[in-house]
Amino acid sequence: MKEKNHTNHFLLLSVILIVFFFINIRFGSVPIPFKDIFNILFGGDISKDSWETIIINFRVPKAITAILVGSGLSVCGLLMQTLFRNPLAGPFVLGISSGASLGVAILILGSSIFGGALLTNSLSNLSLPIAASFGAFLVLSSVILAANKVRNTMSILIIGLMFGSLTSAVISVLAYFSEAAQIQQYLFWSFGSLGNLSWNELIVLSCIYCVGIVGTIFVIKPLNSLLLGESYAKSLGINIKKSRNIILLITSLLTGVITAFSGPIAFVGLAVPHITKIIFSSSNHKILLPATAIIGAIILLICDSIAQLPTSDFILPINAITSFFGAPVVIWLLVRKKKLYV
Repeated sequence: MKEKNHTNHFLLLSVILIVFFFINIRFGSVPIPFKDIFNILFGGDISKDSWETIIINFRVPKAITAILVGSGLSVCGLLMQTLFRNPLAGPFVLGISSGASLGVAILILGSSIFGGALLTNSLSNLSLPIAASFGAFLVLSSVILAANKVRNTMSILIIGLMFGSLTSAVISVLAYFSEAAQIQQYLFWSFGSLGNLSWNELIVLSCIYCVGIVGTIFVIKPLNSLLLGESYAKSLGINIKKSRNIILLITSLLTGVITAFSGPIAFVGLAVPHITKIIFSSSNHKILLPATAIIGAIILLICDSIAQLPTSDFILPINAITSFFGAPVVIWLLVRKKKLYV
């Protein structure tokens, strides 16, 4: 009976995902009827040729980016909450996002010192993702190295938070000596954005995303075992160190590439796992992982649709929308349930 209910949940969520995918494509400064959207996507007659360029080159890549980012961060949040057995853990606790932010800060804020302006001019839109990826990789290497040196999982959490504090301190120093225009450029990046990716960049993001998601299949059993503690997992024959490294690698890979291409997106990775557990009333990661991915994609599509301010030329920062609308929902759900799901 349970499986039947879960199947119905998945079918309903899949339909909702498809609906909000098309709603997201529909919204924007240029109103395009749903009929023309379907004709553009499925080869029918369209009223204006310019609409095809808007849909194919801008809105569809943005909607796909929202799905990848929302689902990827949500899955990472679930992995971190289970590994550290901490309901407040999210995809950014390892400091990977802070490392990506440091890479971008060095490129933008430290351009006069490190010659980053030359890199920006030569690589155009690719310079920020490259800088962010490099910063995330440095922190990832440090976290993986630390994970192999300590036995206590909570120590890794503390080390990740310290890396985050360290990178924030460096960014603050760079900002202090930077010009107003540079600070503004970095600030805009930190707001997060889903609409800056070309199809080539989206393919790179999709490939790395698929590698990370496929990797979660191999840690379902360790994740379920870790819910009852490391001692219980060991009694089941789980290699704690190996499983921990794989989970950290998957989370770092997904968080790093997502932050590199879309900036740091708040709230989603922290809140969606809790929402998923409340909806499905399950702790089985075989169910939670795909459910969390779908719900995360839906929520970010909704947030991005709201950020578009339909029929307006203005686009609100996606981070503001995810936090403004998401935090009250989570507070309400947790107060209503009177239980914090771990």
